Amino acid sequence: MRYQAYQVHADTMALLHFLSQTTGRVLSHIPHGWTGRQPFAHSLAAAQEVFAATRITHARPDYGINSVRLDGSGLEVTVHEEAVHVEAFGTLLHFRKEGITGEPRVLLVAPMSGHFSTLLRDTVRTMLADHDVYITDWHNARDVPLSAGRFDMDEYVHYLILYLQIMGPGAHVVAVCQPCVAALAAAAVMAEDQDPAQPRSLTLMAGPIDTRINPTRVNELATSKPFHWFEKNLIGIVPNRYRGGLRRVYPGFVQLAAFMSMNLERHTQSFRDLHHCLVAGDTARADAIRAFYKEYFAVLDLTAEFYLETIRDVFQEHALPKGQLEWRGRLIRPAAIRHTALLTVEGERDDICAIGQTMAAQELCSRIPSYMKLHHMQTGVGHYGVFSGRRWEQQIYPIVRDVIHSSSQ
Repeated sequence: MRYQAYQVHADTMALLHFLSQTTGRVLSHIPHGWTGRQPFAHSLAAAQEVFAATRITHARPDYGINSVRLDGSGLEVTVHEEAVHVEAFGTLLHFRKEGITGEPRVLLVAPMSGHFSTLLRDTVRTMLADHDVYITDWHNARDVPLSAGRFDMDEYVHYLILYLQIMGPGAHVVAVCQPCVAALAAAAVMAEDQDPAQPRSLTLMAGPIDTRINPTRVNELATSKPFHWFEKNLIGIVPNRYRGGLRRVYPGFVQLAAFMSMNLERHTQSFRDLHHCLVAGDTARADAIRAFYKEYFAVLDLTAEFYLETIRDVFQEHALPKGQLEWRGRLIRPAAIRHTALLTVEGERDDICAIGQTMAAQELCSRIPSYMKLHHMQTGVGHYGVFSGRRWEQQIYPIVRDVIHSSSQ
């Protein structure tokens, strides 16, 4: 009933958001000096627009990457999005640069954690300057019919292996946040099978390889309740009005609420800033805030089985670092990886995946030669700063690029 109750609320709020946005636009066009109330009207218009900006959506936003400037030459080239392979729960999406060939191929593994893969838009745009970039473009589970079957951790790892096989030998993997566990598992399986498409390099960024190390509030929440509590209280059933009707999911709006509550004061201040910028006419800053929340409030439902297995295996039982994680009945052995370069990246101020949790992969991959391993801890950044923003572009990305290019030889 939780999902159904949310849907009733969402339908009501959609109308209110529409009316608020319309009212805001009308008020913002009241001429200066009209009845002496123009400042009040603009303040009210700004308030209406702030309210409209809080709307939750459930469709993937556009990546909006139509061109990119190449490093070195400075040449501006056109970018085309091409769906290379489509499965029920995800698409292997290629950002093909017109007329450019021969660059290192990279599979960017996006999180499936309540937001769409477009959350990595800046990561894609930055990497496109030097690489041939593909991404795991995950689908909203509420739009996937029951006839498509289950999507659990086994299927997630299968998708990554399949995508790498489709891309062919010589590709690289960059995994961001939650999928670091699955990416490491896929690389281990492919290494053990001597798969020619096993990645040349594996970059794990801010991922929960071993959450026993420096537990964060997220980790503590996952261990504060017994496993059955999560299934009983956080799983909903998709309403029949959607293609995935009756599918059991962990709703994206629940995850969004959890993320918002972790930093409620910061988000509240952001909306205050938005109101101030709209009143002051600082359109550039206002547009930046609105763009962030348009992305942040675009939510994606996860299948119940994938979410619950992640809670159990990654956060409660720590199966990977304990040597107990399985894929389709096979034990995952990171020590099987021998020919894949490994880079782990962490943020000093990361309050979602703390220092040490991603670096744990270095010890697990014990048979990778030391000269093929590298760890980087970026000062001054939180979780999102690891893969977006100024420090990502100027300090972290050059290291990622160098590892990829050096292991492409």
